[in-house]
Amino acid sequence: MAFEGLSEKLNNVFKKLKSRGKLSESDVNEAMREVKLALLEADVSYKVVKDFVKKVSERSVGEEVLASLTPAQQVIKIVNEELVSLMGNSNARINFASKPPTVIMMCGLQGSGKTTHAAKLAKMLKKEGHRPLLAACDIYRPAAINQLQIVGQKADVKVFEMGQIDPVIIAKEALAHAKDYGYDVLIIDTAGRLHVDEALMDELKKIKELTTPDEIMLVVDAMTGQDAVNVAKAFDEAVGITSVLMSKLDSDTRGGAALSVLAVTGKPIKYVGMGEKLDDFEQFHPERMASRILGMGDVLTLIEKAENVMTQKDAEKLTKKFKENSFTMDDLLEQMQQIKRMGSMKSIIGMLPGVGDKLKDVDIDDSQLGRVEALITSMTPAERAKPSIINPSRKRRIAAGSGNRVEDVNRLIKQFDQMQKMMKQFTGKSSKANLRKARKQLAKMNFDKIAGKGGGDLPF
Repeated sequence: MAFEGLSEKLNNVFKKLKSRGKLSESDVNEAMREVKLALLEADVSYKVVKDFVKKVSERSVGEEVLASLTPAQQVIKIVNEELVSLMGNSNARINFASKPPTVIMMCGLQGSGKTTHAAKLAKMLKKEGHRPLLAACDIYRPAAINQLQIVGQKADVKVFEMGQIDPVIIAKEALAHAKDYGYDVLIIDTAGRLHVDEALMDELKKIKELTTPDEIMLVVDAMTGQDAVNVAKAFDEAVGITSVLMSKLDSDTRGGAALSVLAVTGKPIKYVGMGEKLDDFEQFHPERMASRILGMGDVLTLIEKAENVMTQKDAEKLTKKFKENSFTMDDLLEQMQQIKRMGSMKSIIGMLPGVGDKLKDVDIDDSQLGRVEALITSMTPAERAKPSIINPSRKRRIAAGSGNRVEDVNRLIKQFDQMQKMMKQFTGKSSKANLRKARKQLAKMNFDKIAGKGGGDLPF
């Protein structure tokens, strides 16, 4: 996950500050030297680091901070505020046109994930109530049109294509088609190159001139580090980008580009790609990203992810099942599949305040969820509905059928019973608030198991 190294180093700096109680100016200066090194190692632009450390230092050595009862906490607060300021104080939104369709021109180098992220953006906009259309204007890369059609189908979004003719003509016809058929957003997937060149920029300028896009969104690969900022600067100077979409922010990358791009180009990051699936896509929130970097978690994004996979109706149905003691293994399987749709277990845990840091060295294997799914799907419908009928011979059959041990079947049944008892305590009224309380307790039990505190090796 991006920023892991930076987050760890910053937290080590803050631990040292907290251990000293009262702080002197030299303590702050020493801490800022370590912060500076941590940011540079994370591939943040040198100029950006220099300005950032200067601002934090000036605010941190003030009398109000040093004389405070909790000076270390004040310094952390200042670092957090300056990180948010560095990435943009507000959540930048799409520049929607007053008269549809809104035209979004996606651009970027080849391999940045532009085509896939065009579909991700389209899917998100569709969820928000828009009617997007994807336009296939990358006629050079082999199978680019076919790729857009495949991801467009997965996102349930129409793709406009005219084969390998002049992309400027395709863009023009796509805009006319969007107007004629009532699409309120047109997303143009343009061609990329292995590097910034004159031919690429000329083509983008022509498409821009013909379609007058409301948003020119540059897709940059976070794994390219500081070079991503240089690419953003080059595209901005050539075609005038309005925003940045950063892909592969879930990768083992230093993440410095995300902290540098706004300061260097003046253009905000609006979206980030956090995985390979079409749902692994988030709006960029500077304050939430700063919170993640400082190890404070990101509960708001976690709640949004949960609400995306569970409706109010689903929550009420589940609460009713717990009240009536009718929660079955089939329901547990459905809950686990919803958790998988929220992302990897490590990414979910990382959003919980204080938990991610404690479990940073724990190997969290998502395939464990698959083991539990295999156990449940090896049961008969009757066994899933009423686990109490599972006798020793049935346990041996389930274990053999799922490739697990009888001990694993016993553990699953035992923890299922514990979960039923625990959840029933919280279900007085059928409401999402009560369900959240129950899930919080369940989550705590899960993470204790993962960390080895509960003695089990199944992830729940």
